[in-house]
Amino acid sequence: MPRGDNVLGKRQNDILKIIVEEYIKTAKPVGSKSICDSLNCSSATVRNEMAYLEDIGYLEKTHTSSGRVPSELGYRYYVDNLMKPKELTGEEVLTLQTIINNNSLELSDAITKSMEIISELTNYTSLVLGSSSNENRLKKVEVVPISETTLIAIVITDKGHIENKTISIGENISIEEIRKMVDLINNLLVGTLLDEVNKKLEFEIKPIIGKYIKQQEAIYNMFYNAFNEMTSRKENYHFSGKTNFLKAPEFNNVDKVRNIVDKLEDSDVISSIEEVGNGINVYIGDESNIDSDVTVIKTKYVVNGQVGTLAIIGPKRMEYDKVIAMLDFIKNEIETR
Repeated sequence: MPRGDNVLGKRQNDILKIIVEEYIKTAKPVGSKSICDSLNCSSATVRNEMAYLEDIGYLEKTHTSSGRVPSELGYRYYVDNLMKPKELTGEEVLTLQTIINNNSLELSDAITKSMEIISELTNYTSLVLGSSSNENRLKKVEVVPISETTLIAIVITDKGHIENKTISIGENISIEEIRKMVDLINNLLVGTLLDEVNKKLEFEIKPIIGKYIKQQEAIYNMFYNAFNEMTSRKENYHFSGKTNFLKAPEFNNVDKVRNIVDKLEDSDVISSIEEVGNGINVYIGDESNIDSDVTVIKTKYVVNGQVGTLAIIGPKRMEYDKVIAMLDFIKNEIETR
């Protein structure tokens, strides 16, 4: 049985690295001749080493060529032992830093735009996955009047997530009465899951609101509608270049493409892409839970208590060194913004 813990010698490492990187570039099986030219050794030696790498499961033969291609195990060994992240060009650094450090952009918009750039630079699919509102509990509600007829309601969660909602108020509603409603919410509903706030408003606040607030119906409806809008935003993710990587030659089968597209439309599959581990993590082939020819590279970010996932989805024949370097750069930039 092939194992992923075989220790390779230097020449075997060199040969595997050449085959992986050549196949990533060309999508064509790699023969012994190009390896002989690179390593300056005999074709018999290279063929023997390639046969050994095939025996232990790092290379595979194709039906159409005498060359070899990396197996899933071979890619894993390459990523874990041979690959070095590729340094970003000065232009790439400048482009990404300009977006991330643009203070006129909300952090979420800066993250989304940065991942759009990575999708364009790599021709892969990018995904930004935010933390779901149903994982957040209410910590505090504040209101800030900005005119006689308008105020901003600010909802703060236990995870540091902040939602702002601009609310129009009728001429007959006083800000003092609105503040009484805010006090009621903060006294009775703190710690409630955001998705359950409206249920508690209806069954716990509504029956008693008349004891404290004169214009109870208008004020109750104002907050009920605001919470309803905040928690009904189901789509807490953003794709860029959703079908970019499907242009690669390994995706020329219509049924395979349809299956992958269906999975990228499935909210459960999308949610499962959330990263809980630290660092940059690589899920190759079957590990991706999307398709045996797909790789997902992803990382978790934490900013002001807000947790999210940055992911790049592409062919198993992905430029791992480039993508890992870009994700690492964006993660570090947004966490120190």
